[in-house]
Amino acid sequence: MSRIDETKAFIPVRFAVLTVSDTRQAADDTSGDTLAARIAEAGHALADRRIVKDDRAGIAAILRDWCADPGIDAVLTTGGTGLTGRDVTVEAHRDVYEKEIEAFATVFTIVSMQKIGTSAVQSRACGGVANGTYLFALPGSPGACRDAWDEILKWQFDFRHRPCNFVEIMPRLDEHLRRK
Repeated sequence: MSRIDETKAFIPVRFAVLTVSDTRQAADDTSGDTLAARIAEAGHALADRRIVKDDRAGIAAILRDWCADPGIDAVLTTGGTGLTGRDVTVEAHRDVYEKEIEAFATVFTIVSMQKIGTSAVQSRACGGVANGTYLFALPGSPGACRDAWDEILKWQFDFRHRPCNFVEIMPRLDEHLRRK
């Protein structure tokens, strides 16, 4: 059973949020707003936030830039994880990943099934790591962003979470890139 170990100090994580949409603007980016609010409520920092069109190369370029930025520890994208022709966020993520976190998609599907039933099969949410940075592609609805954060990411990005969490292994994510 997971739990918070109150004897450990909280370590804030620096997040970037990317909304992928051909139609959203800052004024109506409710999914991006949902993620930004939850990041702040949890005590983390919002290092950057942008909106980009559904363009695979453009999405991947931003992801690579953020992975190269030492001021960003994790990236959350929202939108473009569906099945239509313009949904290319997952492909852009996979263009960047060094390692995929396959279990994230599985756990997200389990969480989604409890909320939306078999419609969960239409999401291609995914997660991975590149250049020592975590990357997660979430669906474009505020509800899906809430579910991913509240049920999975909030806990995995809390250093106090036991038995394990993403924060405690952050210093070792890029160990393969360091000179030996």
